[in-house]
Amino acid sequence: MDAGDATPVPTGKPATLEDVAAAAGVSRALVSIVIREAPGASAATRERVLRAADELGYRPDVRARLLARSQSKLIGTVFGMAGTFHFDVLDGLYNAAEDRGYELILSALTQSRGEARAVQSLQDFRFDALIMIGPDTEKPTLAGKVPLVLVGWRVDDPTVDSVRTSDAQGMALAVDHLVERGHRRIVHVDGGDGAVSKSRRDEFLRAMDAHGLKGEARVLAGGLTRLEGYTAARTMIDDPRLPTAVIGFNDEVAVSVLEAFLHAGHRVPQDVSVIGWDNSLVSKLPHIRLTTVSQDPPLMAKLAVDRAIARVEGGPIGERDIVLEPSLKVRATTGSARVD
Repeated sequence: MDAGDATPVPTGKPATLEDVAAAAGVSRALVSIVIREAPGASAATRERVLRAADELGYRPDVRARLLARSQSKLIGTVFGMAGTFHFDVLDGLYNAAEDRGYELILSALTQSRGEARAVQSLQDFRFDALIMIGPDTEKPTLAGKVPLVLVGWRVDDPTVDSVRTSDAQGMALAVDHLVERGHRRIVHVDGGDGAVSKSRRDEFLRAMDAHGLKGEARVLAGGLTRLEGYTAARTMIDDPRLPTAVIGFNDEVAVSVLEAFLHAGHRVPQDVSVIGWDNSLVSKLPHIRLTTVSQDPPLMAKLAVDRAIARVEGGPIGERDIVLEPSLKVRATTGSARVD
């Protein structure tokens, strides 16, 4: 029987192995061999089965195929949805995992869906390792239970690996850049309660203290989104002692701070300089051109996947905490401090 004689599957009903077998005129077991790319079928048979599967719109059950292996070749991934950094890392994770013959299974964090629920939804899959891009908690739920790699922060747990950018170096680059241009009254809008926010907040105060500016350092509660950046900016705008520079937790926060200042009639950078963090796409827009601390999401993703797979397959392991050096991308939103 030729694959071209295949009878379409009724609308709304997915094609099965039995449907493909009937269309190709072979046994279900032989179709399974072809779909799994296992030895045991001739080239002609493979071509006939694959043609029938294509015409019927057959989609293999990836989850069942993975669970049938001794290793699932599956990496669980928990990620947040605030800002673009997590999505840049995700793109890198997909590429790195595919290069190594692994697949990702994702679970997102939202305002109403925290770590417990995000991790629980992955438990139905027998993943080999877990990569977390968020939430940046100091006690991940699955620490010590599965190979676990954190992207962006570290925890004091000998069973957990991490890949991150140095907050100390990044904040020092930002503060040094501003101080060299005469800025003294500098504000940091933080990222909320997470571990990354705490680290950058601490490093901001340390960098300011290194320049003898501890008394001028000011931290405002912020968050991860533009709304939280705008709220923090209104606090500064309503204060008669306007800062000369602001460092945002990420580019999303920094851009909203910039826009709030502009809408209030202040010039950037003539009146207020603004620095972001991540070097995301929004920072590169021609009408924004945000000075920002640059991370390398594709490299972070590759290192995270390599480390996760090394844990699974017993490969060589180096330091548990991989720390990358950031750089400062100087653009149009920073300049010399204004003179009051």
